[in-house]
Amino acid sequence: MPAITADTLTLPRLPRLPEAATAWRPVARVVTAGRHLEGEGFAVRRPFPDVELSLADPFLLLDHMGAVEYAPGEAKGTPWHPHRGFETVTYIMDGAFQHRDTNGGGGLISDGDTQWMTAGSGLQHIEQPPPELVASGGLFHGVQLWVNLPRAQKWVPPRYQDIRGGDVKLLASDDGSSLVRVIAGSLAGHEGPGMTYTPITYLHATVAPGARLALPWPADFNALVYVLSGDGFVGPDDRPLREGQLGVFGGYKGTAGALTMRAADKQPLASRQGWEILVLGGLPIHEPVARYGPFVMNTREELAQAFADFQAGRMGVVPAEHVPHLSTADENL
Repeated sequence: MPAITADTLTLPRLPRLPEAATAWRPVARVVTAGRHLEGEGFAVRRPFPDVELSLADPFLLLDHMGAVEYAPGEAKGTPWHPHRGFETVTYIMDGAFQHRDTNGGGGLISDGDTQWMTAGSGLQHIEQPPPELVASGGLFHGVQLWVNLPRAQKWVPPRYQDIRGGDVKLLASDDGSSLVRVIAGSLAGHEGPGMTYTPITYLHATVAPGARLALPWPADFNALVYVLSGDGFVGPDDRPLREGQLGVFGGYKGTAGALTMRAADKQPLASRQGWEILVLGGLPIHEPVARYGPFVMNTREELAQAFADFQAGRMGVVPAEHVPHLSTADENL
């Protein structure tokens, strides 16, 4: 997992949090990701939305792609397809992915890069492994997160952010044992490069075997920890959390709050560098969610309008040889 690494002894450190004076958030539940096929047939693990957890407001979806070793000719992506009403955030740790959209955004991301696409009022895009990866095969590992937009911002113009791995803010744990990459939002006063409409924090941490990571956390944010690889424990009662599982933190009493997590002393061979986790949190929007396929709005009427706008060509023009088709499926709206 070559996502950006650094000598943690040279990085700014997170504050040491006093045990007795800190309100540690409890873990409300642990969700095991279900397996699904997406796009042209590539497998993902999805902790939400699923039977166990329908929504993690303001987050709509989390897809874990890989880690998988593709044989030559096996790597797949998605065809051209539309979106409206939210943002897609694709973070690649191994391999590469390329993006094009009808708003002019696009590029190749690999090894710690992030592409942040705000669909907003609507556009179409395509996500594919580069031809070299398809031809040769190789290791691929990434995640895609969908972030909802509040009603007042669902109609913002589309926007694309190309966030290089070298641009993320790197921090060390209070004892210098673990590495935290701040992709978006704020952690202990340190800002990540991702620009967000919905207030969120998005982190990737490598927690050294046997080490503990304690994070100060906003009182009004929810909190989720998803395991990319390895074994560990979350919350003050050390709930076990392994690869493909999501820990959902609950609330707490008091004026201060924090998250605690710990890597198991012994890690699987593939995770010998440490426990690899995503830590997510955001300010819940608390608005009605109407979603169908690639559109996330507030009402069924807005969904119907999204389908009509797509069919009328109001979400951008793709090359003629790649024109997508999407059924209006009016009876399901």
